[in-house]
Amino acid sequence: MNMATKVERLDEPEYDDDAPLYEARRKIYPIAVHGTFRKIKWTLLIVTLGIYYLLPFLRWDRGPNAPSQAVLVDLANGRFYFFFIEIWPQEIYYVTGLLILAALVLFLMNAVAGRLWCGYLCPQTVWTDLFQAIERMVEGDPRERREKLKTASRGRRAFEAASKHTLWLMVAWWTGGAWVLYFADAPTLVWQLFTGTAPMVAYLWIAILTFTTYVLAGHMREQVCTYMCPWPRIQAALTDEYAFNVTYRYDRGEPRGSFKKTEALRAAGVPAGDCIDCKQCVAACPTGVDIRLGSQLACIQCGLCIDACDTVMNKVGRPTGLIAYDTEMNVERRMKGLAPVTKVLRARTLLYAGLIVIVGGIMVATLAMRGSEGVSVIHDRNPLFVRLSDGSLRNAYTLRIVNKQSLPRRFAIAVDGVPEARLEVVGGISVTENGHPVVEVGPDQTYELRALVSTSAKLPANASLPVTFSVTDVVGGETTTAPDHFKGP
Repeated sequence: MNMATKVERLDEPEYDDDAPLYEARRKIYPIAVHGTFRKIKWTLLIVTLGIYYLLPFLRWDRGPNAPSQAVLVDLANGRFYFFFIEIWPQEIYYVTGLLILAALVLFLMNAVAGRLWCGYLCPQTVWTDLFQAIERMVEGDPRERREKLKTASRGRRAFEAASKHTLWLMVAWWTGGAWVLYFADAPTLVWQLFTGTAPMVAYLWIAILTFTTYVLAGHMREQVCTYMCPWPRIQAALTDEYAFNVTYRYDRGEPRGSFKKTEALRAAGVPAGDCIDCKQCVAACPTGVDIRLGSQLACIQCGLCIDACDTVMNKVGRPTGLIAYDTEMNVERRMKGLAPVTKVLRARTLLYAGLIVIVGGIMVATLAMRGSEGVSVIHDRNPLFVRLSDGSLRNAYTLRIVNKQSLPRRFAIAVDGVPEARLEVVGGISVTENGHPVVEVGPDQTYELRALVSTSAKLPANASLPVTFSVTDVVGGETTTAPDHFKGP
């Protein structure tokens, strides 16, 4: 439905196609509301911030020679630890898979119920909610603040403002501090930060994140959602008429008017809408949106206007749900006298859900089947081969053997695919009973070596024989391989 036409009929200002892409910030002080969606937001805020702040201190026993922090990004050693999972640099595809999963989940959430991420889980929303709660705790609701401008002394107002900004900075500082704890042992780094012995880069990142959190959540707020974040513009192209969004049911609310006016109209038998034009939905909106004007870019779909409207409807004795999660399709159907329909399971949602299952299944399967050892091979490029004095050909390779266990292991190296092949490992390497070179790789480490493969067999012209290197754990017997080629003239 064309909402601009609807707005015009309701004597509201039309949308301006020539509106600027940016406007100076209007200070928005949303009132506190109570209701189902406010409770949901408080619950998610406590859970998500609790996880963020406390997770670095959670311990996980990985055995000897391994860090005991449950979640750790070990940049110095090129490892990412997540409980029992350890990701190496060459396994960056797991991170790619997680990013793909995150995008698909975001798409699915949008297809089902619009900007759920923006309204409930986005860090900007969560921290802004917390900063606004601190603001109301210190300075009161907007009504109280307006009253204090008239009655409170300048000293009291200055004290409250200083208290508010101090608390904001404390939250912002702990936000930045918690982030750096994911990159080092948390208890150790906390002590180093307290004693002034932490690396300078830790103090730098804490300062940067403290500043950005304070500015974005304390001052910019809805400007971030409206002008800085690209998701509102992207999600508009991904939604459809069957997606649930926070919706003003104008089929029920119009024509709107004051409570006394609408009651008088009903008493006279004249149809009147349920909206009493109290504008509590606007006062509760953290971005200052009037949801009665329809879907708008600044609306983060948080549901607080629903709680505000339901509170008013209860007071005036009208049914709740004048503002609710609904689909544009159902609003139009009710205006035509048709029953509403719900289509959560449709091609769009099934496609996203199916892709999530496939990508997630592939990641779980590869994690379950991956070994605790690995090998990679790089063929020397210059020269590709060497003719020795006895007429035999030799190719040189660089092997990197990976030991993902927390104990040292001994690996036997073998090569296959070249007739009459002789394998020589450069350096002082012991030899097994079967004649294969053996190297010892330390716990959770890699070992790089030079391997020379020679053969006296007659090879065809321009030979490029497939060759396979294998490394086998001498004790456990686990084997992993890596392919390459043996080059000839």
